[in-house]
Amino acid sequence: MAVFAGNLRYLRAKKELSQQKVADALRISRGQYQKYEDGGTEAPYQILIRISQYYGVTADLLLTADLTKVSLENLINLGKNRMLLPITVDADNNDRIEVVTQTAKAGYRSGYADSEYISSLPQISLSFLGTGKHRAFPVEGDSMPPHEDGSFIVAKYIEKLGDILDGKTYIVVTKEDGIVYKRLNKNGKNTLLLNSDNTFYEPYTVKASEVLEVWEYVCNIGRSDRKTDFSGDQVTSLLLEMRRELQEVKAKMNA
Repeated sequence: MAVFAGNLRYLRAKKELSQQKVADALRISRGQYQKYEDGGTEAPYQILIRISQYYGVTADLLLTADLTKVSLENLINLGKNRMLLPITVDADNNDRIEVVTQTAKAGYRSGYADSEYISSLPQISLSFLGTGKHRAFPVEGDSMPPHEDGSFIVAKYIEKLGDILDGKTYIVVTKEDGIVYKRLNKNGKNTLLLNSDNTFYEPYTVKASEVLEVWEYVCNIGRSDRKTDFSGDQVTSLLLEMRRELQEVKAKMNA
C-alpha cells in the first residue's frame, strides 16, 4: 500500500498535475483519489486499471516497484496493455540481457508477462548490441542450421508485427508452440508464414492473434566447435531435393 501511494504521488508530481485533474481523468471524486495517495484506502481493480492506463505504467509496477528509482524514460512498452519493462544496464551502460535457459523455457509461455519470472532469469551483457531490449533464447532441434541444438539466439524485441521484414529470422512466441526460431514472411494481413532453413521441415502459418511476442535475430551464441561435414551436407541436400521433387509429383497426381 505504501509503495502504491508513493508511486501515485510521484507520478502526479512528475507530470505537474493537480489531484483534481487526475481524479477527473479517472472519473472519481478528488476526495476518493486523495485517499489512495494517502494510503488509507485500496484502489479497486477497475480504478487501478484506469490509473495504469492514464500513466502508461502497468499495475505490477505501480504496486510493487518504487518508481522513484526507475528511469521512466527507459521503459519499453511490450504491448497488449501488459508490463512496461525497465531496460537495465550494467556498470558500462550495456543492456542486461535475460537468458531463457532450457530449464526456464518450459515456463516462458506463461511467464513472459510476469515481471517476477523475468527478473529471475540469469543475465549477461554484450557491448556491441546497441539500443533496444534484448533477450537470449535456446535453440532446439535441427530446423535452423547452422544454429545447433543447445546454442542461443540473442534477439531484439519487436513491438509491432508490421516491423517484421520478410525473409529475416525471428524468435516467435506463440500460444500453442511456445518458443520457436524461424524465418518469417507476412502471409497476408493477419497471418505469418514460418519457414525452417532445413527444408526437411514443412513451413506453416500462424495467426497474428496467436502470437505473444516476436524477437528479431541479432547474433548467435554457439556451444559447439565441431567440424562441419561438407560431404554429409551435400548428401543431405540431395536427399532433401529428391524428397521435394517426389512431393511435387505426388501433388500433381492428386490434383
